[in-house]
Amino acid sequence: DEVTEVLAHRSDTLQDKFVEVPCSEDYESHRRFAGTWAGLGGQEQLGRCPGTKLGLQNSRASILDLHSGALSLGKHFVNLYRYFGDKIQDIFTEEDFALYRDVRQRIQQRIAQVFGISSSAMYLTKPTFFSRMNSTGAKTAHDEYWHPHVDKVTYGSFDYTSLLYLSDYSKDFGGGRFVFMDADSNKTVEPRAGRVSFFTSGSENLHRVERVSWGTRFAITISFSCDPQHGIGDPGAT
Repeated sequence: DEVTEVLAHRSDTLQDKFVEVPCSEDYESHRRFAGTWAGLGGQEQLGRCPGTKLGLQNSRASILDLHSGALSLGKHFVNLYRYFGDKIQDIFTEEDFALYRDVRQRIQQRIAQVFGISSSAMYLTKPTFFSRMNSTGAKTAHDEYWHPHVDKVTYGSFDYTSLLYLSDYSKDFGGGRFVFMDADSNKTVEPRAGRVSFFTSGSENLHRVERVSWGTRFAITISFSCDPQHGIGDPGAT
């Protein structure tokens, strides 16, 4: 499980960096959809994106899904939109949602460009969420984010996964690096605020996140499907 290659150091300013990986058979049922799957996307600088103004819970891992309003609260979830009602605009403004849409669109267009498909053939899919990870002990199995997994197995609808980092490895937190797990050698990405990493979501990209040893790691996961039946709209204040 040793990381033997760093794809992106935190100190690196990258325009583009890509690694091609063999395609898995996870996409056989998707042949009717346009697209290519033999690739791993790189990182580009999108600038700092502000996180939510709402404090997440003091557990090892917390998530906030802007689409559904689900916020992890200990062993349960609460629905922010139901709880705050019309006052939700005091927490999330139209400018916040507009920024979110702009970032989502830019990531979608970049993935489409890299993989040689039309961005109109990609559909935002759920769950899409902010995440907060720290070194506090896990309270539930869902807090154990460090286990190896395949996004297409975990979430079903994912065909492309992207991560926008909102904090810096070794500056804001320790541990917490993203690790692609390979039979020959593992490869890691060190988070840097504004850095985007994207990849196909099948078993060709088995991965995990290292346990955060100190500080707090913030990121946004935004994912896409090639099946319009799995598509969702952008979140909004109404």
